[in-house]
Amino acid sequence: MAGLGLGRRFGLATALALCLAWGGAPALAAPKDQLVAAAPESVGVSPERLKRLDALMKDLVATGHLPGATTMLVRHGKVVSFETYGARGFGGPPMTKDTIFRIYSQTKPVTGVAMMILFEEGKWRLDDPVTKYVPEFANLRVYKGVNADGSFVTEAADRPPTMREIMSHTGGFAYGLVPNNPIDKAYVSTGVLGSKSGQEFVEKVAKLPLVGPPGKQWKYSVAVDIQGFIVEKLSGQSLPDFMQSRIFTPLKMKDTGFWLPAEKADRLASLYLWDAKAKKIAPAEGFMVLDVSKPPVVASGGGGLVSTNADYARFCQMLLNGGELDGARILSPATVKLMASDHLPDAILDDPKGEFSKASGKGFGLDFMVVTDPARAGTLAGKGTYSWGGAAGTWFWIDPENDLFFLGMIHVLAKDGDPALRDLGDRASTLVYQALVQPGK
Repeated sequence: MAGLGLGRRFGLATALALCLAWGGAPALAAPKDQLVAAAPESVGVSPERLKRLDALMKDLVATGHLPGATTMLVRHGKVVSFETYGARGFGGPPMTKDTIFRIYSQTKPVTGVAMMILFEEGKWRLDDPVTKYVPEFANLRVYKGVNADGSFVTEAADRPPTMREIMSHTGGFAYGLVPNNPIDKAYVSTGVLGSKSGQEFVEKVAKLPLVGPPGKQWKYSVAVDIQGFIVEKLSGQSLPDFMQSRIFTPLKMKDTGFWLPAEKADRLASLYLWDAKAKKIAPAEGFMVLDVSKPPVVASGGGGLVSTNADYARFCQMLLNGGELDGARILSPATVKLMASDHLPDAILDDPKGEFSKASGKGFGLDFMVVTDPARAGTLAGKGTYSWGGAAGTWFWIDPENDLFFLGMIHVLAKDGDPALRDLGDRASTLVYQALVQPGK
């Protein structure tokens, strides 16, 4: 998923689920719609060392692992590198800086920001029970086993999940990602992600058991789709309308949304899927392909957006700026800091085998992964770096300690099946930081 030490199982699992200008201009200067470029050396990045990242991406295209890609590195509000590689699809037109990608789970941080806009308005609190906003979850039960007839053995949850747990994947919900897990199987067989309305979605989730008591485990889940439902309920707007009016329009994210109008369709990158039998990528077909040709029946807060590298960069720069870009304030600095802080309880962090733990050097915030100990995480990124990514291989990280962010966009589902792509995020991270010769703010 994100490229800073996340286990490969999350990248593949997400595929299966599917489902700036800040260049020191005077305060009164007109807002800029385009990112401002600067020489790498002017912001402490070695141009010679940065060529190693360029070489990696070119090699992946030349050897057929990718048809194309885009990458962007921004430091001190300046675009150090914005590169395109290859084509939008094998045999297709060249990759361009305005190519549109399905960003899948990279939607989650945007939904998190939508939630925090409402948090700042006093419409919910972190330790509120989710039942205050989703009363359908009043009688959740916890999985204990399976009867001989295949029915679940359950017991009543001692309490409902909190909003904090909904935003940190610790509420006990599932996603339908793990083939040999009976609860995940039930998420698939009951069609949770194929619900025809938000109400149907929460009702289906409410009928399925939690994987464990709230707050006792981290499990990637439908929690962000639940957040999308809550945004609609608290705001009185649809999720697409809320995001458009409160995030995309203020940030001038002109190519981000839940579907593509016809005039933009030719800019969409072709979608591929790793074929395990053929050991190569092939055109993606079937239920795993997110149809963005028309407005969705239910907008997925967990994975429904399309965007461009340049658009999502404005979202990242807003966060790195402490919630503001070009005079448009989306959140306060304190709220951004709260989102990017580790919210996992000791019961989870003390498990040395956990993906997110003190031993791993990684925690989880409000819809972001957070680096809590770079040495233990095995990364050159600064402490407090936060990140996430999407099923088709888009990824980003934001590093406040070094005042930079990085974005990469490819379009390959189940990319972790390909050894050359499996650790792409981590490799790119190392190549960025070995080129950072003047670290710090």
